[in-house]
Amino acid sequence: MSQSLKIAFAKELNQGKLLFYKGNLDLSFYHFERAHILSQPFYGRHVKSHWWMFRVGVNRLDLREIAGQIIRIIGSAGSLIGKYPVGNTGGANVSPFKPMPIPEDLRVYFE
Repeated sequence: MSQSLKIAFAKELNQGKLLFYKGNLDLSFYHFERAHILSQPFYGRHVKSHWWMFRVGVNRLDLREIAGQIIRIIGSAGSLIGKYPVGNTGGANVSPFKPMPIPEDLRVYFE
């Protein structure tokens, strides 16, 4: 993982945590999705992004998100063998198998 990708991941994850603790669950989830996109190739970070999405689901009492994140935490093992849907935002509102476009501002980290 390049240093710039590590920094970008940490920035998104930390922004999400800050907003989570302030009670802004919608915006925190957005940053966890962005952290997810950046973390997919890296197992530990990939799991962290899903863990925080799981916590948002718990705080919202959103059973679909909770169950979806449990499945995705287990499925994060795909990162260990390079099997993951590039660009997928990681929330339970999208298929865990669906590749998605990487946001323009995040593409630079994958070039």
